[in-house]
Amino acid sequence: MSTIVTDRGFAHDDFTGEILDLPSDTDPATLTGRENADLIRIAFPSFSDGRGFTLARLLRMRGYQGRLRASGHIIADQYAMARRAGFDEVEIDEALAARQPEDQWLFRADWRAHDYQARLRGTA
Repeated sequence: MSTIVTDRGFAHDDFTGEILDLPSDTDPATLTGRENADLIRIAFPSFSDGRGFTLARLLRMRGYQGRLRASGHIIADQYAMARRAGFDEVEIDEALAARQPEDQWLFRADWRAHDYQARLRGTA
């Protein structure tokens, strides 16, 4: 069973449509034509593999408006980066949810307020 993490905390997966799964090593050149998917889930095979952040950003820059989910080995410290890259939510397994409880994820939920660009602009 998986746990979905959003800006409001932990939730159960409520998505019932078709999910397009992308591995982290997806060639960015093949992203064109995937903009119509309702939900795209990008796999993170390890927390040190940041290629999924790039894929998310490229999808958003190409106009993808659907739900975008990071799945796998994302840690709470990476939540703000995931949201800034364009992800709507993160999917983690129960073991990670037990090791990093909801309060650790919620601590990073105000992802817009603490980025370096806001600090440089003086709006943080």
